[in-house]
Amino acid sequence: MHDEFLCHVTAYGTCDGRRIGVPLGTYRAPTLALALWWLRDRASWIAERLDPAPGGCAVPVGALVPVADTVADVPALLRAWCADDARQELAADELSGGRLVRIAASDDTTEYELLAESVDAVRMQRTLPALVVTAP
Repeated sequence: MHDEFLCHVTAYGTCDGRRIGVPLGTYRAPTLALALWWLRDRASWIAERLDPAPGGCAVPVGALVPVADTVADVPALLRAWCADDARQELAADELSGGRLVRIAASDDTTEYELLAESVDAVRMQRTLPALVVTAP
Protein backbone atom coordinates (compact mmCIF):
# COMPACT_ATOMS: atom_id res chain seq x y z
CA MET A 1 0.00 0.00 0.00
CA HIS A 2 2.76 2.46 0.89
CA ASP A 3 4.76 2.43 -2.30
CA GLU A 4 5.58 6.09 -2.92
CA PHE A 5 7.32 8.42 -0.49
CA LEU A 6 7.98 12.15 -0.11
CA CYS A 7 11.42 12.96 1.26
CA HIS A 8 12.63 16.36 2.45
CA VAL A 9 15.88 17.76 3.85
CA THR A 10 15.87 21.10 5.67
CA ALA A 11 18.40 23.08 7.69
CA TYR A 12 17.05 25.26 10.52
CA GLY A 13 18.83 28.15 12.14
CA THR A 14 18.10 31.41 13.90
CA CYS A 15 18.10 34.74 12.11
CA ASP A 16 17.11 37.99 13.79
CA GLY A 17 15.67 35.99 16.68
CA ARG A 18 13.43 33.83 14.49
CA ARG A 19 13.76 30.16 13.55
CA ILE A 20 14.29 29.94 9.78
CA GLY A 21 14.14 26.80 7.66
CA VAL A 22 16.16 26.48 4.47
CA PRO A 23 15.07 23.63 2.17
CA LEU A 24 18.06 21.59 0.99
CA GLY A 25 16.19 19.15 -1.21
CA THR A 26 13.02 17.21 -1.91
CA TYR A 27 12.52 13.88 -3.63
CA ARG A 28 9.43 11.89 -4.51
CA ALA A 29 10.66 8.30 -4.26
CA PRO A 30 8.75 5.67 -6.24
CA THR A 31 9.88 2.88 -3.86
CA LEU A 32 10.80 2.39 -0.23
CA ALA A 33 14.33 1.37 -1.20
CA LEU A 34 14.84 4.60 -3.17
CA ALA A 35 13.44 6.70 -0.32
CA LEU A 36 15.96 5.19 2.11
CA TRP A 37 18.77 5.48 -0.42
CA TRP A 38 17.97 9.18 -0.94
CA LEU A 39 17.88 9.88 2.81
CA ARG A 40 21.27 8.17 3.26
CA ASP A 41 22.67 10.04 0.25
CA ARG A 42 21.52 13.41 1.59
CA ALA A 43 22.79 12.64 5.10
CA SER A 44 26.20 11.75 3.61
CA TRP A 45 26.09 14.87 1.44
CA ILE A 46 25.52 17.09 4.50
CA ALA A 47 28.22 15.29 6.49
CA GLU A 48 30.76 15.68 3.69
CA ARG A 49 30.09 19.41 3.39
CA LEU A 50 30.34 19.98 7.14
CA ASP A 51 33.41 17.77 7.56
CA PRO A 52 35.21 17.17 4.23
CA ALA A 53 37.43 14.14 3.92
CA PRO A 54 41.14 15.04 4.06
CA GLY A 55 42.55 15.44 0.58
CA GLY A 56 39.07 15.87 -0.87
CA CYS A 57 37.81 19.13 -2.29
CA ALA A 58 39.79 22.30 -1.75
CA VAL A 59 38.46 24.23 1.24
CA PRO A 60 39.13 27.98 1.42
CA VAL A 61 41.40 29.12 4.23
CA GLY A 62 39.35 30.00 7.31
CA ALA A 63 36.24 28.15 6.10
CA LEU A 64 36.60 25.46 8.76
CA VAL A 65 37.10 26.31 12.40
CA PRO A 66 37.40 24.18 15.54
CA VAL A 67 34.38 24.01 17.83
CA ALA A 68 34.04 23.25 21.53
CA ASP A 69 34.11 19.62 22.66
CA THR A 70 30.53 20.06 23.92
CA VAL A 71 29.17 20.73 20.42
CA ALA A 72 27.53 17.70 18.81
CA ASP A 73 29.44 16.22 15.88
CA VAL A 74 26.68 16.37 13.27
CA PRO A 75 28.75 14.77 10.48
CA ALA A 76 29.61 11.81 12.73
CA LEU A 77 25.97 11.42 13.80
CA LEU A 78 24.74 11.45 10.20
CA ARG A 79 27.45 9.03 9.05
CA ALA A 80 26.60 6.70 11.95
CA TRP A 81 22.91 6.73 10.98
CA CYS A 82 23.81 5.88 7.39
CA ALA A 83 25.98 2.94 8.48
CA ASP A 84 23.55 1.49 11.03
CA ASP A 85 21.62 -1.39 9.44
CA ALA A 86 19.28 -1.73 12.43
CA ARG A 87 18.27 1.94 12.24
CA GLN A 88 17.78 1.64 8.48
CA GLU A 89 15.51 -1.35 9.02
CA LEU A 90 13.56 0.54 11.69
CA ALA A 91 13.10 3.48 9.30
CA ALA A 92 11.90 1.07 6.60
CA ASP A 93 9.41 -0.52 9.00
CA GLU A 94 8.07 2.87 10.06
CA LEU A 95 7.67 4.08 6.48
CA SER A 96 6.06 0.80 5.43
CA GLY A 97 3.59 1.25 8.27
CA GLY A 98 2.61 4.68 6.99
CA ARG A 99 4.41 6.62 9.70
CA LEU A 100 6.57 9.70 9.28
CA VAL A 101 10.32 9.17 9.71
CA ARG A 102 12.42 12.05 11.03
CA ILE A 103 16.19 12.02 11.37
CA ALA A 104 17.61 15.15 13.00
CA ALA A 105 21.01 16.25 14.21
CA SER A 106 21.96 19.63 15.68
CA ASP A 107 25.11 21.52 16.49
CA ASP A 108 25.34 24.87 18.27
CA THR A 109 23.96 26.86 15.31
CA THR A 110 21.96 24.60 13.00
CA GLU A 111 19.52 21.68 13.04
CA TYR A 112 19.58 19.36 10.04
CA GLU A 113 16.34 17.46 9.47
CA LEU A 114 15.62 14.61 7.07
CA LEU A 115 11.97 13.60 6.71
CA ALA A 116 10.19 10.89 4.77
CA GLU A 117 6.54 9.97 4.65
CA SER A 118 4.26 7.79 2.60
CA VAL A 119 2.31 9.63 -0.10
CA ASP A 120 -0.57 7.21 0.57
CA ALA A 121 -0.56 8.02 4.30
CA VAL A 122 -0.68 11.75 3.54
CA ARG A 123 -3.62 11.18 1.18
CA MET A 124 -5.45 9.04 3.75
CA GLN A 125 -5.07 11.77 6.38
CA ARG A 126 -6.73 14.20 3.98
CA THR A 127 -9.75 11.91 3.68
CA LEU A 128 -10.44 11.86 7.43
CA PRO A 129 -13.57 13.79 8.36
CA ALA A 130 -12.84 17.44 9.00
CA LEU A 131 -13.40 18.86 12.44
CA VAL A 132 -16.34 21.23 12.24
CA VAL A 133 -16.49 24.04 14.77
CA THR A 134 -19.75 25.89 15.16
CA ALA A 135 -20.42 29.11 16.98
CA PRO A 136 -22.53 28.82 20.17
